[in-house]
Amino acid sequence: MSLKEPVPVAPGPTDGPSGPAEEPAGPTGESAGSGGGLSGPAAESAGPGGGPKAGHAHRATGWPEARAAARRAGEAARTGREPLALPLGRALGQVLAGPLPALADLPSFDTSAMDGWAVAGPGPWRVREEAAVLAGHAPAAALAAGEAVRIATGAPVPPGTTAVLRSEHSRTEQARTEQARAADPSAEHLSAERLPPEQPSAEHSPGKHPPAERPAPAHPGRASRPLLHALREVVDGQDIRPRGQECRSGDELLPAGVPVTPAVLGLAAAAGYDELLVRPRPRVEILVLGDELLTSGLPHEGLIRDALGPMLGPWLAALGADVLATRRIGDDAEALYAAVTGSTADLVVTTGGTAAGPVDHVHRVLDKAGATLLVDGVKVRPGHPMLLAHLGTDPARPFHVRHLVGLPGNPLAAVSGLLTLAAPLLAALTETGTPEEDGAGSGPRTPVPYRVPVRDEVHGHPHDTRLVPVVRRGGSAVPLRYNGPAMLRGIAAADGLAVVPPGGARPGQELDVLDLPWPPTAGAVPAQGACFT
Repeated sequence: MSLKEPVPVAPGPTDGPSGPAEEPAGPTGESAGSGGGLSGPAAESAGPGGGPKAGHAHRATGWPEARAAARRAGEAARTGREPLALPLGRALGQVLAGPLPALADLPSFDTSAMDGWAVAGPGPWRVREEAAVLAGHAPAAALAAGEAVRIATGAPVPPGTTAVLRSEHSRTEQARTEQARAADPSAEHLSAERLPPEQPSAEHSPGKHPPAERPAPAHPGRASRPLLHALREVVDGQDIRPRGQECRSGDELLPAGVPVTPAVLGLAAAAGYDELLVRPRPRVEILVLGDELLTSGLPHEGLIRDALGPMLGPWLAALGADVLATRRIGDDAEALYAAVTGSTADLVVTTGGTAAGPVDHVHRVLDKAGATLLVDGVKVRPGHPMLLAHLGTDPARPFHVRHLVGLPGNPLAAVSGLLTLAAPLLAALTETGTPEEDGAGSGPRTPVPYRVPVRDEVHGHPHDTRLVPVVRRGGSAVPLRYNGPAMLRGIAAADGLAVVPPGGARPGQELDVLDLPWPPTAGAVPAQGACFT
């Protein structure tokens, strides 16, 4: 469908006319054909024909249908997007392009889970007089039945090991030969004494040294290797992490589509990965329109601060996009055409200029560029004049599908367009899941509606959906006061946006709520009452 062909959306039972001559103004301060060429506090105003071009009426798309159309556009554009191989140090926040199979057994050999003794068979055990087995070193020689050797956590257990005895659950004593016992009967009494864990006995006869300090025997064979005793029952296999306990080589550790968190990076490293295959982030370029915008200082002489330029880049990044640039175009149609047609981004986002005012150039530029309108106006307040277009193919990249989302210029109206059109499209490009797959409110990046009772009455538009900033309090959604199309004070304090059906909502009525792509305020901001301008 070309720009000259309106979107064929049949009106539903709640649909009303979109022109200002036939639709009364709602309590939000927006008229039914409101535009959005400004990014400051000016109200959205209708164009001469109530549509994208003077003398050309269009029929707005319902809010749920607009979100569905955006998702379909993203799914179509996903075809042919090759995964990227990124080093682990650069993969945080990306999305796995495919399943993550284990490259090795975890652990890859039998390891000790504790510091202590590797023992073979039932005790007591003769302690081998050799260095302890340490992590990162080759395993010790095989243990014979009745032998023990010192071992550290994470070290490979020697062959023949049947259990690891924790240091705090053991004691040692100096064993003696039969000849030594006959020559010194008191030593038999000493060897039977219960010793503190791993400490030689401090009890000895007058004139005799403790075992650790006793002089060497007069001839070889009078003393043998120390004996290790367990202070509690020893079970075969205890405190040994067997090879493959966590996974075997080839096991699927994680499915495709999982966000790469710090824990995923740790698992991948443990499983032998140096890099991960991830889905390429959608590349986005932001074009800020309007000659009236200031980038610094206080508003003055008809000039206002640009609120959208600083806001949209981080918001789109939170939705999973790679923001290439934020460019300020002003109200120059030729510069806008050059920027749109020359952009290499997957998604171009414009601010303002989507209505039919004298400097609202977006529709004319798209027409000249041969774009196809997928959504031209949405039955939602604020943000009615938002649009979604499929841009022409770049001859140099014939498989590169590009889109443009035109946001209204009023700040909260632009947020509405962001969540209605940009967020579903970006989610589909990265396959972060559909609402049916994710469940209510489960997607941290892409807002997915879930139902919450609203505490207070919410005024509605006669025919259109309203998106109203809310905070969650005690299981309810509380509407915030500053929710006019030019206001950001409400959304800055909000946990989400309530989806208010035409006609409004009564107290206790359950409404869909869109979470914002960052943690909630958790009660930091008080509820504010109502304000619609």
